[in-house]
Amino acid sequence: MTPLACTILAAVAAMVLPLRVLAAPFVPQSGAEVLETLPRRGNAADAALRRDRARLAAAPRNPALAAEAARRYIERGRATGDPRYFGYAQAALAPWWSAAAPPVPVLLMRATLLQSSHRFVEAIRDLGAITRVDPANAQAWLTLATVQVVRGESDAAVRSCGRLSSLANQLASITCLANARAANGQLAASERLLALAFERSGSARGAQDAAQAGLKLWASTLLGELAARRGDAALAEERFRQALVLAPGDSYLLGAYADLLLDQGRQAEVQALLRDHLQIDGLLLRHTIAAQAAPAKAIAIAELQARFDAANHRSDAIHQREQARFELQLRHNARAALTLALANWQVQKEPADLRILLEAALAAHDPAAARPALVWRRQQGIEDSKIAWLARQLEGGVI
Repeated sequence: MTPLACTILAAVAAMVLPLRVLAAPFVPQSGAEVLETLPRRGNAADAALRRDRARLAAAPRNPALAAEAARRYIERGRATGDPRYFGYAQAALAPWWSAAAPPVPVLLMRATLLQSSHRFVEAIRDLGAITRVDPANAQAWLTLATVQVVRGESDAAVRSCGRLSSLANQLASITCLANARAANGQLAASERLLALAFERSGSARGAQDAAQAGLKLWASTLLGELAARRGDAALAEERFRQALVLAPGDSYLLGAYADLLLDQGRQAEVQALLRDHLQIDGLLLRHTIAAQAAPAKAIAIAELQARFDAANHRSDAIHQREQARFELQLRHNARAALTLALANWQVQKEPADLRILLEAALAAHDPAAARPALVWRRQQGIEDSKIAWLARQLEGGVI
């Protein structure tokens, strides 16, 4: 701001502020009185949500309208990292939330919400009900396979993905299968197959619609993760950058790319990548890990602590992996990190869950705590260069 602008603002403030002091306060007559109407957001996603909300308000027990509104809220919640949208989605499904057998579109959205809150057993129950009454429901099979991978049930996930071959296009089927098979000792073969399918499907820039763009985003992000797990950082980065063409603000992709950069000590690049996405807890966590300036880092640590405290107050355990990482890498409390990582391991078993558990056990000098997870790793055939190194330290007694 120029000195002239500052002078003008100061003069205006001098004229206005005394009037505010002297004026009597305005007291609304009721809680329903509108004090101010804020400008509406102009993006297409918000406009679509407003239309869905209006239609649902006119017919709140219409299952098709409720499911569509819930779907949009879930998409918005995932895109923004704002958990309130998941609450809005559940509210849209309220007439059927506790029903034993709601309509299939509602049941699918309920399962998706249960998955998002890590209530995996209930999500699998709902998805199983869908596939029994509607075995051609590709989205149900795909969601079921995703939940099974997260739970470490890779063989079951492979079977669920197999049902997609006649229900979805080739890229969807192969991405699902690669995600499942990479978790049970077939990483390299899965990566080759997925890379070929992705190449045949056309470039990321050639996506024709939102559904295809979303599928390409998933496939290219997974390809980046698989290359990172093999230790090929250059190829992983190339693939993550390719995925960013499709979705520059996708929180999962940004987190995966940031982790790759952190593993290479590229903290400044992590901060640049994430600086516009700090409303999302997991991205603020990575940005803070990469921070160099002590005052800014201390403020960010306090903000993260407040967010985790709020989640714990809500009995929300979906961030236990991130909180374990927070305790280990920012608070340097290895024992607290291990407790959180072990609790998280009871719920989900992706490579990132295994990694933070092994890191915490190593830092806490407690290899015994990691032993069941190490046994599970050998049984599953998990392939990951960072996890393999950690496993050697723990199994070899290098503490």
